[in-house]
Amino acid sequence: MFPFERQNKIIHLLDQNSKITVPELSRILDVSISTIRNDLSSLEESGMIKKVHGGAVLLKSEEKFTNFNDRIIRNIEEKEMIAKEAATLVKNNQTIILDASSTALALAKELHGFSRLTVITSGLYTAIELKDNPNISVILTGGIVTTNSFTLEGILGANLIENIHADLCFMSAKGFTMEEGLTDFNIYETELKRLLAKRTNKLIALLDHTKMGVISTASITAAENIDLLITDSKINRSLYKKFQDAGLPVKIAE
Repeated sequence: MFPFERQNKIIHLLDQNSKITVPELSRILDVSISTIRNDLSSLEESGMIKKVHGGAVLLKSEEKFTNFNDRIIRNIEEKEMIAKEAATLVKNNQTIILDASSTALALAKELHGFSRLTVITSGLYTAIELKDNPNISVILTGGIVTTNSFTLEGILGANLIENIHADLCFMSAKGFTMEEGLTDFNIYETELKRLLAKRTNKLIALLDHTKMGVISTASITAAENIDLLITDSKINRSLYKKFQDAGLPVKIAE
């Protein structure tokens, strides 16, 4: 079992229990206590849990996730450059998917000058940004809105998603590596992203340089399923070369 799979199981177990101990996790997951402690440290660094004496507890949603308004302004120049590059790929009469990320919101702000476009999104801010454009039809995926969140979570809209087909899907994530692909910290939002990534001709990852080489809790999709990765010029050059050597198309927005 890979570390991210094990850590995902830990999150699920904590969802069902207010607290769980290190020995219990060691027994359930059949790994050593030191491995569990390393997993808990990693999850705590990701902001998913809080370590307590002898075990861990799941953080409340308002503690767990960075405020969306804070994420909008973080690395804003890089996100705007990535969004402008991504917008050049969109053509009239297409159907596109935008996830609920702050980078996808930046892309939504670039979607002007089209005579007809359909946008499917799980982001409330993204839908609001586009709603007054008469030439853009906006479809929300459906799902649960959690406290302090502007994201639709869960798979209540699965039936709708299974009946759509998009030309392009633009998706961000908490982290990306060639080994683990796109990963994110919110396991509920990740379920939805997984479905959306399967309903498109081309999957385009929008990731600023801070996401590279990072592995988060839950897997969205493998690197081999990404048709294009758009990033900024601050990307680590050794990682950039690694992606190219692996055959992943990478576009640097400048």
